[in-house]
Amino acid sequence: MSTSASGKALIIGGSLGGLFMATLLRASGWEVDVYERSAAELDSRGGGIVLQPDVLQALRYAGIRPSHALGVMSRERLYLRRDGSIAHQQLMPQMQTSWNTLYNTLMAGFPEARYHRGAELVELTQHEQRVSARFADGREAEGDLLIGADGAGSTVRHLVLPGMQPSYSGYVVWRGLIEERQLPESAAYLLRENFVFQQDPQSLMLEYMVPGLDGSVADQQRRYNWLWYLKAAKGAQLDGVLTDRDGVRRNHSVPPGSLAPERDAWLRDMAQQKLNPALRSLVELTDDIFVQAIQDFQVPKMVFNRVLLTGDAAFVPRPHTAGSTAKAAANALALVQALKNGGDLDAALLVWQQRQLLEGARMSDWGMEMGNRIMGIAQSA
Repeated sequence: MSTSASGKALIIGGSLGGLFMATLLRASGWEVDVYERSAAELDSRGGGIVLQPDVLQALRYAGIRPSHALGVMSRERLYLRRDGSIAHQQLMPQMQTSWNTLYNTLMAGFPEARYHRGAELVELTQHEQRVSARFADGREAEGDLLIGADGAGSTVRHLVLPGMQPSYSGYVVWRGLIEERQLPESAAYLLRENFVFQQDPQSLMLEYMVPGLDGSVADQQRRYNWLWYLKAAKGAQLDGVLTDRDGVRRNHSVPPGSLAPERDAWLRDMAQQKLNPALRSLVELTDDIFVQAIQDFQVPKMVFNRVLLTGDAAFVPRPHTAGSTAKAAANALALVQALKNGGDLDAALLVWQQRQLLEGARMSDWGMEMGNRIMGIAQSA
């Protein structure tokens, strides 16, 4: 009988969720290959991430010991009024990192030869105690497990749960990053090493510092990361937001450098009208604003014989939870712990699923309640 102490895993998706799974399974003795649909390096995507304990625990388990700090510590939470005055101030130390920093840290601990780019999954087949994958370029692979860690638009999920798609929340988040040295002192004295908010009816703007693109946390080499949540009605308004500079309507996000000029101008005009001077400076100085639709999704199950769904492929929590990356790390930690004692693999997977379904639903429900409250959206019955 197959045991769960070790085996071969195929990881579909080479972003953070896939790399957490890959590095932790490999550290526990599994043979692992990662298949990423993008042919290009994923070294410039995403923005800021709150550094949660699950992420640090996952890195320790994988034996990854960064040589320098992974994030920037914020000292206080400041809530600013539109005129720039401080409405509330609270000491709350917290560390923030960036997608690039975590990605590069995880990649440094995983063999390059086992990370396959340009691998678009098109078919999976299960037979007895094995699962095989076929990719668009003709490549094929087989393993004991196939793990879908390919995000909110998961191909793996589409194959095992056809027709299930994330639902739109009613609002989007506009995002940007600027170099620390770009910000004038008139704004930096409030924003530097603080977690800063401006809450208005149906709107939330926030800012925190993250490492530089190269991972540096040295003074004047870090970046300011900002997010601005605004409503966009489903239909023509949302379609307009997600239509890029080439006239292509994107599925759920428009990446840096692709925002339509009229949307860029609209957001900068909104910043002039709505934001306090310090936060307004961030928008003004950002070259490449990007935008993401806030989505909700929960799966009814995560285990399909030898195929698993993990991270955002299974549950899409709203970013107010600051938990998407931590959830992916926790999924991976729980899996290696469920598998480490050997025994029946299928039984171990069902034990893993039971707890992860509860945790995923809890985080998703909490995020929806919090986000709807912040944005003034009526709760559905």
